[in-house]
Amino acid sequence: MPVISTSAMRRTALGAAGAAVAGIGYATLVERNAFVLREATLPVLEHGKPSLRVLHISDLHMMPGQQLKQAWLRELDRLEPDLVVNTGDNLSHQKSVPSVVQALGGLLARPGIFVFGSNDYFAPVPKNPLKYFKKDHKRVFGDPLPWQDMRAAFTERGWLDLTHVRRDIEVAGVRISTAGVDDPHLQRDRYDTVAGAPNPLADLSIGLTHSPEPRVLDRFAADGYDLVMAGHTHGGQLCVPGFGALVTNCGIDRARVKGASKWGAHTQLHVSAGLGTSPWAPYRFCCRPEATLLTLVGAPPKKPASGSDRGRTASEAVAR
Repeated sequence: MPVISTSAMRRTALGAAGAAVAGIGYATLVERNAFVLREATLPVLEHGKPSLRVLHISDLHMMPGQQLKQAWLRELDRLEPDLVVNTGDNLSHQKSVPSVVQALGGLLARPGIFVFGSNDYFAPVPKNPLKYFKKDHKRVFGDPLPWQDMRAAFTERGWLDLTHVRRDIEVAGVRISTAGVDDPHLQRDRYDTVAGAPNPLADLSIGLTHSPEPRVLDRFAADGYDLVMAGHTHGGQLCVPGFGALVTNCGIDRARVKGASKWGAHTQLHVSAGLGTSPWAPYRFCCRPEATLLTLVGAPPKKPASGSDRGRTASEAVAR
């Protein structure tokens, strides 16, 4: 049996420690600030309808002084989206509201809809990372955050709060039936307040939730919504090359932790990996912070009843 010298073991240990330090440094200093715009095309509109550009932002977890994130967000207005969708967790500090409003900039002058996440209501707190591997770990909440001030800033500029509300809107000539629920991660969802099929006269129906919990997604899908949009997962935040996310921090499977997927026979689901992190866990690995520009287009003509229905698919790309 070969004998490994003490010096060789020391070199191996030092190499492993150095690699770990380098990885932590990259995840903390580089990747969490390597913002990326993703693009996806979803065939969810009625056949023949004009396309609609929807900007999905989520999980800003804004702290005062995060200048890089704020500057990157301000540039998104250049995309000239028809609709902005914000699926919550904008705040991480009691004094973050001005930073969020300034960062969103011109986007607040465009049509927008939003719901809240847990970190709009409560400040993040230090957590044991191993808790994320337990489905029923005890939740600890931080100090209350000024979500009312943020809501006022959003609604004064024309964005619509969809918390337990159904609203019909028209954007770029497309009639949209919308509804949203409060954050299921906090058990605040009351789907019965918005239950029922969306307006049949609408060209498109969109449901919003912060955390993509299956119980909520099932209700939206059963009611026939075309598209449901969520955040919360951070895309897993720490991912393993070739394996993907280790956890989702909610009830969905790892394959749906970010991006577009189907939920049921009809409904498209889009989960944003978000733009921020908790200040107590300021790192990302193999999961860059993101916003997504969705181009919603008409679905192909329906096949005759005798044909098989394989459902709709989405194409995705990354703009760096």
